[in-house]
Amino acid sequence: MDTQVDELTIQQVAEATGLSTHTLRYYERIGLIHTIDRAQNTHRRYTMDDVGWIEFLNKLRATGMSIQQMQRYAELQRQGDDTLPERVDMLRMLQQEAEARIAEVREHLKLIRYKIGLYESLIQQQEPSLERE
Repeated sequence: MDTQVDELTIQQVAEATGLSTHTLRYYERIGLIHTIDRAQNTHRRYTMDDVGWIEFLNKLRATGMSIQQMQRYAELQRQGDDTLPERVDMLRMLQQEAEARIAEVREHLKLIRYKIGLYESLIQQQEPSLERE
């Protein structure tokens, strides 16, 4: 491994993932991220695999998984392939919850579209009377 290319600083990982350095340290402390290797100067050195895992965690969080659920998922992932069925169950549950939220937002959007159409119609009806004044 070319350490100049394959190792990333915490600042580089923060920039790549959109997380703060504080959040990255927190995720490591609570076990969402494995203990990160350190350079001789004790600074953390991340790999691209670490970045991929962190990006996956970001997706889990963005789709509504709680930190506690993410911790459980990370624990299962570290235990290996024997935990695949439980991880699939967790992801299926998350998928169902995300799809329910999407359906709810679609319903909200229907009302918003209706209101936009209604208001645009009212504006068009008012325009001829405004032109006469």
